[in-house]
Amino acid sequence: MRFLHSLLSSLLLSSACLVSAVSSWGFEDATLTVQSKGAGVGGGLKEKLSASSPLSKPVSLGATDTLKIILTTTDGKKAKRPHQAFLTLTDTISGLEDSYVFSIKETGKGKLELTHKDLPTQFLTSTQPLSASLIVASFGVSTPYKSKVFSLDVTSDPNQPLVVPSPPVRYHKLDEIHHIFRPDQKSPPKIITLVFTLAVLTALPILLGTWVALGANVNHLGKALGSAPVSHALFYCSIVALEGVFMMYYLSWNLFQTLPAAAVLGVVMFLSGSSALTEVQERRLAGLR
Repeated sequence: MRFLHSLLSSLLLSSACLVSAVSSWGFEDATLTVQSKGAGVGGGLKEKLSASSPLSKPVSLGATDTLKIILTTTDGKKAKRPHQAFLTLTDTISGLEDSYVFSIKETGKGKLELTHKDLPTQFLTSTQPLSASLIVASFGVSTPYKSKVFSLDVTSDPNQPLVVPSPPVRYHKLDEIHHIFRPDQKSPPKIITLVFTLAVLTALPILLGTWVALGANVNHLGKALGSAPVSHALFYCSIVALEGVFMMYYLSWNLFQTLPAAAVLGVVMFLSGSSALTEVQERRLAGLR
């Protein structure tokens, strides 16, 4: 029984030694400075940061100020570079948080600079000082460090109004949209159409008279129709039908109705025209003019 008691005491003592041997992350040689624009070297606020207790007074950050933190991260008592080290600002009223990463070297020396441009609009309009916490952690068994180190009072320039961005567009029901389409295309006035139609009809007798005056072989019409009646009839009818297609397109048809009809008439016109011209060529080779 006395042996078991001594063994239990030894195990408890060993466990306590192991727990005490586990190191913790922290920082040392931390300096916080607030440098105002145009203040020169040595101007502005300068404070020492402690890992055990925060600063007693809030740090003020003006519109033209630059907050700078320099520190050395430690694992136990040894300076070491952690996996992550950042400063977290928290709005105590809304609970909004934002983190800013330190630039850490292999020696553990880190630096962070902060201005108004780096802060969200919610922080710039906050009426209470922000809680600034420092977080240092890494892989392994070492205990991470997280604690409040100071309070940040963000002050704005009264002579320069703060530009608050408009809220982002959310996916929700929008107001009804009334589309206004362009009016459909209309034909020209009827008077213009009648003028051009009359001009064409007037030119037809002149064209026929000129054709006859130049010695048209109208007497060969019967011979041509007797030799190739189908070719000449189809060729002439396809020309008239194509003019009718154009007239229907002008009056009521759309493009998808006009193109198929024009394609079919074009094929008929090509085939019948080839046969009709062959017949005309045979008559001319026979000396019939």
